[in-house]
Amino acid sequence: MGKQLKRSSRKATIVPFIQSGDYFFKKGMKAYDRGDLEKARKYFERAVRLDERDASFALQLALVLSELGEYQFSNQWLFKIIHDLDETMYDCLYFLANNFACLGLFREARQYAERYLAHEPAGEFADDAADLLELLRLDGSEWTEEEEQLMVLEDRARRLLEEERFAEAIEALEALVARYPDVWSAHNNLALAYFYSGDVDKAKQKVREVLKRDPGNLHALCNALVFAYYLREEEQAAALCETLAGLYPFFREHQYKLGATFALVGRFDLAFRWLHRLYKQGFGGDGPFYYWLACAAYYTGHEPLARQMWEVLATLHPEKRGEEPWAVSAPVDEALIRLMAWLEGDELADRLYGLYLFSRSPQAKEPSMSLAVCRLLPSDPRLRPFIDCFLFGLTDGPSAWVANIGRMVDALSAHNEEKEALCRFAFAMAVHPSADREPFANGAAWAAAIEYMWRRQQGERVTQREMAAKYGVSASTVQKYVQKARRLYT
Repeated sequence: MGKQLKRSSRKATIVPFIQSGDYFFKKGMKAYDRGDLEKARKYFERAVRLDERDASFALQLALVLSELGEYQFSNQWLFKIIHDLDETMYDCLYFLANNFACLGLFREARQYAERYLAHEPAGEFADDAADLLELLRLDGSEWTEEEEQLMVLEDRARRLLEEERFAEAIEALEALVARYPDVWSAHNNLALAYFYSGDVDKAKQKVREVLKRDPGNLHALCNALVFAYYLREEEQAAALCETLAGLYPFFREHQYKLGATFALVGRFDLAFRWLHRLYKQGFGGDGPFYYWLACAAYYTGHEPLARQMWEVLATLHPEKRGEEPWAVSAPVDEALIRLMAWLEGDELADRLYGLYLFSRSPQAKEPSMSLAVCRLLPSDPRLRPFIDCFLFGLTDGPSAWVANIGRMVDALSAHNEEKEALCRFAFAMAVHPSADREPFANGAAWAAAIEYMWRRQQGERVTQREMAAKYGVSASTVQKYVQKARRLYT
């Protein structure tokens, strides 16, 4: 009989090898110290994938990208840090200034250098920022005190508009245009503020006023096209598209505005012309830039580029994975037909619930379906941020508020069978005039408070402690948010 293998009496010891973000970050730093930037980049990219909330990992990746000359990608990580991870990392402002200077965008470079010094007058890079500003001023274009004051006023008004504080934005912008009647950006932002606040007539009148005094003003023409599109003024929208298609703006910000506007109204052929040109020129775009470029590329037959751009977007916004424009959509079914009935409802809350249901359906992954739904909606400017978020997946600016509301409604829908009534109640509360400054950031707490109020209105005996257990928050938190909800809704 042949020899047999004997089972070892020793037990195998399994040593787990856990690769954390910190592990790859340390390896990246070693590669960086050796001067191997490409290897350092790969390690830092692994680190941020494993721990996307660590601002120090993202910062080191941004610095390596800058040294490799990939300034636009470096800027994306710097913007992510100051907007999403840690707004107090003011060093990012200096690095942005340096990147913009390398890209030849001197106005932006000067703006961020000034912002860095305002926050860190004795910071580590204060001398470097001052030197950079001195270089930028060699062309004799140093700002006057009046120009600096104008920039501060414009920045405040723009921030109010982005935060959807429309009444305050209108007040600030009206004062601004009265003092500086030739600052067209303020006039155009005022038109947007009127439109978002529901005063369509004033918005359109303001656009006409700008175009009368400054014929060919690109931002005014783009705003007019967006207004016509959302108000379903098809002939006007077609005429404006034809006018804008014949323009060839010189400045990059104008090219971006033009491309994004064409994409927003579904003219992906015209959008691709400008957005792709900007990309080839190294334009340091934001999340919406890569979103619209990916969509425009896909719908004009450039699928490899579309996939590449979506990867960039997904790196900046991981929640976008799975929402690609080429995702296969499900056929129209009875559920979609019922959904359309909500979109055609008489109440604003009905339409918002319909938009929400569509955004959570398989059809939402197909932009052409989103565009079709958009055209079915009535001309109500209050729908604008919900359309941008629920139909087109935007989460920046005003749409960030809608994304918070969506998460709140997600929580209500997941925990209840009475979805329709509860969700409509939540949307009615969210768009109540007294709630225009409420960010609805804590979705679970708001869901608990809203369900508690709704069930009490139905005559049910529920307690705040029950709602706290249901949504995984503390009873004191529920009490706090119930008080906030009552103040908003009464």
